[in-house]
Amino acid sequence: MIFRTRFAPSPTGPLHLGHAFSALTAFDMARAAGGTFLLRMDDIDRVRSKPEYETQAKDDLRWLGVRWPEPVMQQSRSEARFRAALDQLNARGLIYPCSCSRADIEAAVGAPQEGVPTHGPDGRIYPGTCRGRSMAAFTAGDAIRLDLQKAIMAAGSLPEFTETGGRFAGTHRLDANDLLTTVGDITVARREMAAAYHLCVVVDDHAQDITHVIRGEDLFDATRIHVLLADLLALPIPLYHHHRLIRDEAGKRLAKRDDARALALYRAQGKSPADIRTMLDLPPA
Repeated sequence: MIFRTRFAPSPTGPLHLGHAFSALTAFDMARAAGGTFLLRMDDIDRVRSKPEYETQAKDDLRWLGVRWPEPVMQQSRSEARFRAALDQLNARGLIYPCSCSRADIEAAVGAPQEGVPTHGPDGRIYPGTCRGRSMAAFTAGDAIRLDLQKAIMAAGSLPEFTETGGRFAGTHRLDANDLLTTVGDITVARREMAAAYHLCVVVDDHAQDITHVIRGEDLFDATRIHVLLADLLALPIPLYHHHRLIRDEAGKRLAKRDDARALALYRAQGKSPADIRTMLDLPPA
């Protein structure tokens, strides 16, 4: 079986131990399978993405021993693919423009009902204020959302995906009621971007012929969104592997603000790539 995977960091800050674990896990799995490891820069956020962070990320990864074929795909150069995907969804009547701000959404949601989820993989579950608007009414300040109810109806028999990560291993079929109550109308394009994360990752994974998506278990819930979008766009659904997260002493997942665990700092302290593997409980290279 062909094995193609990727590591796709956002160049908005220095890589930390969590990034190292994800990149090394994907690289090691690809190497063990005789497959291909790709690097992609998810730099669609042009405000926060910086060239210096991209350069530093590549330097840190090479220091770790990670290798990839050139050129590195940059998400910011995929806008034509994103527009084509949006056009495809629009042709089926599955998207609509949304003018709501975060404050508007919070005000519309009101007091939460007991037992009803308020947040999902896309953040606050959207209350549907703009649902029903036509894309003909789109203005430059609008975001674009997927009408989930229409998308489920359009999909017919909902797809399934295979997970190989230890915590979630097995076959998972999407469930309509689960999607409607815990996901809602996700954003597929934002005001300041050509597309939003969920659409970007699906389109670019297909463009790179990714067969295995290897990433942190915090993204497992978002897989339902990605599988549904792939199905709606008639794209093949990859295999998924969600690995454990690297956490701090308090059990909190590492973030880019955790500069104390930045790879550049460990390098400056004289740590070796072997030391990093030991810290992450990974086998030697």
